Amino acid sequence: MDLKVLVRGGGDLASGIVLRLAHCGFKILVTELPNPLVVRRTVSFAEAVYNQKIKIEDITGEKIDSLAEVDRCWKNSNIPVLADPDQQVIQQFNPEILVDARMLKRDPLTELNWAPLIIGLGPGFSVNQNCHAVIETKRGPFLGRVLWQGEAEKDTGEPEAVGGYSFDRVIRAPINGVFHESHQISDLVDEGEIIGDVSGFPIRAPFKGVIRGLIHHNVPVNAGLKIGDIDPRCNPQLTKFVSDKALAIGGGVLEAILTKFQKL
Repeated sequence: MDLKVLVRGGGDLASGIVLRLAHCGFKILVTELPNPLVVRRTVSFAEAVYNQKIKIEDITGEKIDSLAEVDRCWKNSNIPVLADPDQQVIQQFNPEILVDARMLKRDPLTELNWAPLIIGLGPGFSVNQNCHAVIETKRGPFLGRVLWQGEAEKDTGEPEAVGGYSFDRVIRAPINGVFHESHQISDLVDEGEIIGDVSGFPIRAPFKGVIRGLIHHNVPVNAGLKIGDIDPRCNPQLTKFVSDKALAIGGGVLEAILTKFQKL
């Protein structure tokens, strides 16, 4: 595929999209913050910003410092990941498709002339206002569906249940400070076990489970920010694979692209 896709955000949902599109041969560029705040780092291309490279299933993401390195990455079958907090590269890259996968859950202030096809994920996007198509991100019968009019379902603020746990499984920063980890993703922890701290304030596991996600070590955080995720299913292997939700959303993005460009 000669179509260029710019994916804004390199979190776990964005990475499911990247996997789907990479398997179909699209030319993809991922942009992120200089200090990404993603939690499911083992399945997030944003992790390349910290560690230069990240392999997710069969696709490798590689940090680059400028657009001049994009072609080299593509030739190596890698996904270039570029820190671009001020969205300066959009016009230079000139993508046919722009996918906003940052999950801001508010209006991203996107201009409709930034790309022939702009796809927004979930709440905050409205067709013909800040995107051309919306992908539903809420679990249920509409997950992954493409909306060519209207908007996605409103954000409820309630985390999805995993193994019967909803709010309890999400770990948030108790204070403003800097996060330090004492465990890693895929570690099995007991209820009450310390998994890290925010500027000395201990963070404890709410129940026995596997650490499914954990924000990067030494990153400044604000009180209330999601910094971890515990999975009660106690299966470390699940931390290595993109979720079914991410793949379903990726399928929706692919459908939107093929619908728009089916005559090419």
